[in-house]
This record gives sequence, C-alpha cells and structure tokens, in this order.
Amino acid sequence: MQATRVLLELTGNVVLLLWGLHMVQSGLTRAFGADLRGILNAGLRNRWAAFLAGLGVTMLLQSSTATGLMVAGFTATGIVALAPALAVMLGANVGSTLIVQLLAFDVTHIAPVLLLAGFIAFRRGGKTRSRDLGRVSIGLGLMLMALHLLLATLEPAETAPALRELFGILTADPIIAVLLAALLSWAAHSSVAAVLLIASLAGGHVITPEASVAMVAGANLGSAINPLVEGPSGNPAARRLPVGNLLNRVVGCILVVALLNPITAGLERISPDAGRLTANFHLAFNLGLAALFIGPLPWVARLLVRVFPEQVTIADPAAPQYLDRAALRVPNVAIANAAREALRMADTVDVMLRGALDVFRTDDRKLVHEIRRMDDVLDRLHDAIKRYLTQISLEDLDEKDSRRISEVLTFTINLEHVGDIIDKNLMEEAGKKIRRKLRFSNEGAAEITVILERLSETQRLAAAVFVSGDIRSARLLIKEKEVIRDLETQATEAHFARMRSGLTESVETSALHIDILRDLRRINAHLVAAAYPVLDRSGELLPSRLKEDETPLR
Repeated sequence: MQATRVLLELTGNVVLLLWGLHMVQSGLTRAFGADLRGILNAGLRNRWAAFLAGLGVTMLLQSSTATGLMVAGFTATGIVALAPALAVMLGANVGSTLIVQLLAFDVTHIAPVLLLAGFIAFRRGGKTRSRDLGRVSIGLGLMLMALHLLLATLEPAETAPALRELFGILTADPIIAVLLAALLSWAAHSSVAAVLLIASLAGGHVITPEASVAMVAGANLGSAINPLVEGPSGNPAARRLPVGNLLNRVVGCILVVALLNPITAGLERISPDAGRLTANFHLAFNLGLAALFIGPLPWVARLLVRVFPEQVTIADPAAPQYLDRAALRVPNVAIANAAREALRMADTVDVMLRGALDVFRTDDRKLVHEIRRMDDVLDRLHDAIKRYLTQISLEDLDEKDSRRISEVLTFTINLEHVGDIIDKNLMEEAGKKIRRKLRFSNEGAAEITVILERLSETQRLAAAVFVSGDIRSARLLIKEKEVIRDLETQATEAHFARMRSGLTESVETSALHIDILRDLRRINAHLVAAAYPVLDRSGELLPSRLKEDETPLR
C-alpha cells in the first residue's frame, strides 16, 4: 500500500510540475512571442549566429519544441537554409537545459515570493505584458513547489522496498532506461519536466547515478520525437529538420550507453550530489552534441536533402499547406500559419476575379465552370482555417492573439462570401448571357470591365492590409468603397440614359447589366472590410454613421 501511495503522490506532483512549466511557457510566449520570432529570424545568418539565437530564445521560452516550430516556418518557405535551421535546434537544446541548472539548486524558499508577486501582477497589472509576466512568476513558483513535494514524497522511499525494487528493475539495463525516459519525455512533451523528475528520483536515491545518466539521454531523445510524429506528413522535405534533430540525439544516446560508466565516474568526481549530477550531465550532453555537430552541419544538411527530396506532385489547391497541427501549442505561430493559409484564399479570389473579366470578354463557357469550381476551393480552405483556429486553447490566448484570430476569421469569411457571389451570381449571369447569346453595348461592357479591373486591384490591396496592418493602406482601401460606389452610380445612370435613347439591345440585357453592377458593388464591400480592424485599432472609425438627432423622443 505504501508503494501505491508514493506512486500516486509522485504522479500528482509531476502533473503540478508540468502545469507550472506550461504556465511559464505560455506566459513568455504571450509576452515576447512575436519579438522572439523576429529575433530568431534576424539571427539566422549563419550556423554560429543561429546557434546563439536558438539558445537565447529557448532559454526564455523553455521549450525547444516552440523554437523548432518557429524556425520550421522559416525553412518551409525557403527563407532559411537547412544548415542554420539545424544549428538553431542545437542551440535550442542547450537553452532548454538552463532552467534545469537553476532549479537544481535549493531555491524552494523563494516559491511563496514568486507566487505572491505573480498573483499581484496578474490581478493588478494594468498592461497585458505585466499579466503575462505574472503568469510566468506563478508558473515558476508552482514548479519549485512541485520539486519540493517530489523530494518530500521520495524521502520515505527507503521504507518502500517494493517501489525501489520496481525502479531498480526498470532502470537496471541502460537501454531500457533510455527508452523509458524517452517515452516519459515524449508523453510529457517536455524534456525539462522529464529531467527534473529524473533529478528528483536520483536525489532521493531511488535510482542509481548510472540510471539517471542513461535516463537523461533518453529524455533528450524523447523530446526530439514529438516534432517528427506530430509534424506535417505530406512532403518528405518537411521532415528534414526534425529528422536532423533526432539524428544527433540518437548518436548522443549511443555514445552515452557505450561510455556510461566512465561518464558517470567523471560526473561523480565533479559533484557527488546525485541531483546536481543529473543537471550537470543534461547540460554536458547538449553542449557535447552541439560541439560534435556544429561543424559538419552543411554535410548533414546535404545528406538530409538527398534522403528527403522535395516532393513534386500536382497539389490539391483546396488542401491546406500551412496548418501545422504541432504549432497549435504556440498560439502566435499557429495564428501566423492560419494567416498564410488565408492569403491562399485571397490568391484564389484574385484568380476568380480575373477569370470573370475574361468570361465577360470572351463568353468562354468552359472558363465559367472552372471559376465555379474555385468556389469549392475557397469553401474547403475556409472550413480548414476555421477548424484549425478553434483548436487553439483559449487559455493560451492573450488579448492580442484573440483579436488577430478574429481578424483572420473575418477576412476569410469575407473572402468566402466573395467566392459565393462570383459563383452563384456573376457566373450564373455570365452563363445566362452566353446561353441566350446576349450582347452588352460597347459602353456597358466597358463599364463592367473597368469595375472588375478595379476590384482585382482592391483585392490585392485588401490582402496587403490584412498582412501588414498599415494604417495608410487601410485608408486607401476604405476609399475604394467610395470609388466603386461612384463607378456603379455613373454606370447605372449612363445605362438608363442609353435605354431612354434606345441604345440598349433589350430589357433582358438591361436587367442583367444592373444585376452585375449590384454584385460587383457587394464584392467590393466584402473586400474593403479588411480595413476596418486596422482603423478600429487606431481609433479612426466612428461608432455610427447615423447623424445625431437632438430631438427628444416623445
């Protein structure tokens, strides 16, 4: 019974440790995520700068997985070569060891201070970043409390021979110990939590120093499995970075198992304390692998490119390309992925608008069917983006992230509505014109052409505003609403003037012409909507366009 109780308490303390680590990671991601992404991008000039950038960013985020997701986005677009990206992962692995080094010291007495300071900052902080840093402080306090409780739980382990015997059996074989720790790290999605648990077990003399060294190597191996298992599975080239990171961990584990006794003996001479020994080896393991692999990274990158070539296939235009499920744990990266996918919708709308212009010029029946099929692409991409964003945990979102999600969803909804108007209205009207062999007057055809060309430009401006959030561009986009409204008014008046003078071909052609003008104005309204969030943030939108009525109601 005592062994069962210890195991249950151990499990609860590990969960508390994981939750504290989660609060630290999410708080730092909220506070500095966008800035760290910019720093990481700027540091990817060469292997050495990339190594330092990965170390610094991960030292703050305490998640090599989060850093890997950021750099994976750069490599996916071809902005960064594979060798610097691999160097980032080497630095990220070293950066994740620093909190283990800190927490390996006995700093439990500052846990109440961290909890109190974090609570005050979270509840009283006026700024979002202050609240996020309060969250970080609470998370660190919880981690320290969890480590203290782990040690307290393991103290009576000497009086629980069944528990010691169980851990002894599991860790007696170094290979089994490596695999067990890899499984633990993979399940927890955190090498930091796994190593802290191993350090607690070693400090409580539940496992031997040799077993703790082998398990630390396994914990580092397990953290490299997650990006490979959960990453994109379509294009083999997307596996280059996670496979390269896993490769150096496998090499490290092989060396550790082969040299386990000499490594342990050397570490014991440096620090006889088993908990400190575990933390020291965690740092030494990652520093050693960085020193071993940083030089030959270009050759490793070339090997990975050869083993995982770029897949050349006819891509399904409606298949999402950037909605990486592994990025859902890092909200700002996931939202950026969704925004990139939304731009694919914008490109599809642009093709549909230019195609509509060609349809009205050429009466090409086949092109009508092709444009209508593109609406299905928009529908599927919009549904994928919507489902992807709803999978982001609300608990991980700050005000800025929530606002950006709303902007992405609003932008994609408007694009989907534009696609519906082109499909169900414009192409229906174009098909009617073709079937009944109707002809617009030269002036009427020119009016439709001018507005469609203008809408294509408006669409590109809307996409630019969505990406950049530039206020001047947003103002220009809003003005397009007035421009199109004026063009529609002029075209309608000119059309009725031609009817009065007997220059239009038929009443049927007239009705079709007016319907097309109305639909083009509706399309413009949806495109211009991309400017509203930008102008709203800058305080340039009025709450209402209605004129104030000072007459009191009776």
